[in-house]
Amino acid sequence: MPRLFCIFAAYYIIIMRKLLHLTSFLLALLPLLSCGDDGNDPVEPTPQPQPVVAGKHFTQTCDMPAEASETTVTLTGLTQQVSSTAGSASWLTTTLQAYSSGTPQVKVACTENNQAESRTQAVTFIAAKDTLVLTIIQAGKQPQAETRFVGGDISLLTKYEQQGAQYKDKNGQAITNVISFLKEQGWNTLRVRLFVDPTKSSDRKSCVQDLDYVIALGKRIKQAGMLFMLDFHYSDTWADPAAQWTPASWLTLNDEQLAQKVYDYTTDCLQKLNTAGATPDFIQTGNEISYGMLWGQNGTTQNRCYTNSAAANWNRFYSFLRQATRACREQCPEARIILHSERVPNVGTLTDYFDRMKTQAIDYDIIGLSYYSYFHGKFSQLRSALDALIAKNYGKAIQIVEMGYPFKWAIGGTTTDYTDTYPLTNEGQRQFTADLITLLKQYPQVEGLSWWYPEANAYGCSGDLNSGWYNASLFDNETGRALNALYELKNFK
Repeated sequence: MPRLFCIFAAYYIIIMRKLLHLTSFLLALLPLLSCGDDGNDPVEPTPQPQPVVAGKHFTQTCDMPAEASETTVTLTGLTQQVSSTAGSASWLTTTLQAYSSGTPQVKVACTENNQAESRTQAVTFIAAKDTLVLTIIQAGKQPQAETRFVGGDISLLTKYEQQGAQYKDKNGQAITNVISFLKEQGWNTLRVRLFVDPTKSSDRKSCVQDLDYVIALGKRIKQAGMLFMLDFHYSDTWADPAAQWTPASWLTLNDEQLAQKVYDYTTDCLQKLNTAGATPDFIQTGNEISYGMLWGQNGTTQNRCYTNSAAANWNRFYSFLRQATRACREQCPEARIILHSERVPNVGTLTDYFDRMKTQAIDYDIIGLSYYSYFHGKFSQLRSALDALIAKNYGKAIQIVEMGYPFKWAIGGTTTDYTDTYPLTNEGQRQFTADLITLLKQYPQVEGLSWWYPEANAYGCSGDLNSGWYNASLFDNETGRALNALYELKNFK
């Protein structure tokens, strides 16, 4: 009996092992057998974001639908500089630098890769938080504006109103609220400049825009349901390619302290604007800063950033931009940041500037340009500049943040005479505006057009604004009537 039991137990073990092997085989075969039942391929799990280990390489893949212009990749565990790659089978990233605070959301331009053997390209990420969100933009589909932004810089409107300027529409009817009137004419964006301490400026007629002034005007813009563009000058007076003077109260600071001051000042201004209900929608981190910013005391020749300037000058400039942008991202995360240049007449300098910004991974959203035909050349010159910028594929939208054309008398210092095509008349100004709009609308990347100083109107003024008229306004200084170009601008949208 014991012998029979042992034999039976041995056969039982052998049979059970065979059954286990058969079960394993059938389980392995089951997914293949089930594929043909409903005609659907098995669904692979979606790759999850991978933790990033400092100093090690990793690959984060993403799918780019053919019809899409961008997609998003989220990287987690990012705490310090790492060398990484991101992309899919046919998209490559370019160099990127994120900021050291906040949760950065950064758009990364991509180029189409037609070489099967090259699938990804290294990119450096720097961030202090543990999550970085990237937006990968499809090659050949640069971000195109869903909305066009049209308007003007009305920085002196408050003072004109205080001095009794009388604004009228083109038919002579009184305008009781200029901002509301501009909105009714199709404008949607208004710009205001900001000086650190304009009481130190030698131009007390036009440089009056301290923070309190800007808060009040910015609040009116927002309450009217319009977009607010804030233009930091980082100076007590006009900042432009010939003058980027450091504010008087900042002159004793060294470069490191000055960079911190840029951050602190920008943060303070934006916090107060936010609190007052005047949060900007666009922020210029400097005005016409083609050659750098915060050069030093008025008259100094130091710290300029020309194409042949020392690397130290440029590095100093980059540190200021990074601090300004960091403050903007922290305080106004929804605002779009503009880098502003007026180098339309010198295309080589213009592209060198934005090449440097790309190489240094300076964070911004929009290329802002000044274009005054009487200084910068005819439309062919503007077209050359736009063509060159777009050919560089920076992956940025473009806005003309300053422009204008006179309607009666020439602007002082005019270097390009366009009066054979656009006479200095109400109609000539309107036709210039219409033709400019036609040109710009040929470029999907150009999303904004802003007239500089449209509010100039000496009619009825009792103070210093009644003299030294600006001749490229959109109101007639002698009658207060709106000019036809003001109404033409809406056709840019």
